[in-house]
Amino acid sequence: MTVIQSVDPRSPAHRAGLRVGETLTHINGHQIVDVLDYKFFSYDTRLELVLREEDGSTRTVRLRKREGEDLGLEFQTYLMDRARSCANNCIFCFVDQMPPGMRPSLYFKDDDARLSFLLGNYLTLTNMSDREVQRIIDLRISPINISVHTTDPALREMMLKNKRAGRTIDIMRRFAEHRIIMNCQIVSCPGINDGPALDKTLNDLAEMFPSVNSVSVVPVGVTKFREGLYPLKPYTREQAGAVIDQVEAFAARHLEKQGTRLVWCSDEFYLIARRPLPAEEFFEEFTQLDNGVGMLRMLMEEFGRGLKLMEPEELAQARPFSIATGVSAGPFLAQLVDLAREKCGTIEGKVYPIANRFFGETITVAGLVTGGDLIDQLRGKELGERLLIPANMLRAGERVFLDDVSLDDVERELGVPVIPVAQDGYELLDAMCGLAAAPPDFKPNLPEDEYYRYNPGTR
Repeated sequence: MTVIQSVDPRSPAHRAGLRVGETLTHINGHQIVDVLDYKFFSYDTRLELVLREEDGSTRTVRLRKREGEDLGLEFQTYLMDRARSCANNCIFCFVDQMPPGMRPSLYFKDDDARLSFLLGNYLTLTNMSDREVQRIIDLRISPINISVHTTDPALREMMLKNKRAGRTIDIMRRFAEHRIIMNCQIVSCPGINDGPALDKTLNDLAEMFPSVNSVSVVPVGVTKFREGLYPLKPYTREQAGAVIDQVEAFAARHLEKQGTRLVWCSDEFYLIARRPLPAEEFFEEFTQLDNGVGMLRMLMEEFGRGLKLMEPEELAQARPFSIATGVSAGPFLAQLVDLAREKCGTIEGKVYPIANRFFGETITVAGLVTGGDLIDQLRGKELGERLLIPANMLRAGERVFLDDVSLDDVERELGVPVIPVAQDGYELLDAMCGLAAAPPDFKPNLPEDEYYRYNPGTR
């Protein structure tokens, strides 16, 4: 799939005469198999490209460019190869808990090292060949994100339902020897990989510090669609509190020895245990935000800082609004609205926590709220002049929720513009005041003048 699909005008490739339909086979003598080879070997200033024509003949092109400058080539797929699907059958897999009849892309499980490096996806290492492991070492591909879950080989084979799953710790040690940075994730399942098993995992990972850069512990998500699957139950308040105590005790010892906690529980554990979120400094560099570690704390701190910079007169101009979010984040967003109201008593905003009836009410995060649930639970409610939602409710770059209900459908049914807001306290404050710019690819289905009335900062 290294066939050139397009050449950007005025790019180095365009100036050198590369053509659509040619196949890029080598750069500076190195075979180009996929996007990692392409990005790594095209970084230099002087390149010798070998291209295969459609008739099978080859030609060599030499070019010069700035170091790190992109060649300007587009290929059939982003990876220049097919994405590798997951070879596991994890007992906690969320994809297996999806209802039938959804769009096919939602059932695809990726487990691709290239997506880990390029997009931050987590991988299990179970489908990596020795050649691919060595390539990561040779090319110094770092950081990579690894779904560890447990370092006990037998337990990992059981949890992932894969006979190759037990070799992961050896691969990680090999990476550590070559100083490949790894960020790790543990999906914790009650009575399975917590307790003593979690102690072993954390100790094993700590032995690979500093190559193991951070570890998150997140609770298993359990939907109502588990018929025929491994019997799992969500964490209770008491169980979640025990995991927090275990992780925080380990983190405190590691902090004393190495200057970093290394491991954190996700915000969801604190919400389940009904415990207050730790202070901002507890999360250090917020390295595990994508796993929900410190996300709510950062949102609150950013909002507070933005509020200090805003004059009461600016807040007074805000038009009535509403916010829809997941059940777990609802009280925090209501607290932020109250803070804005304390500074300016005229703020009119309502927060609506949306129960997840699509996946089951044990799922409380905002990113899994569907368009259908928004419509069903907000129809007839007082929504003000616009409804704010977390942008991660929508598929990246699109106007569609997980249940294939579109943003247009929600706006039409609720009768208000719906504004996606990034996970950022400053943007949330601006959105409350009607000043926030929408995400780049988003525009509500409204007449242009009406849209800019609600979003003056986007004109």
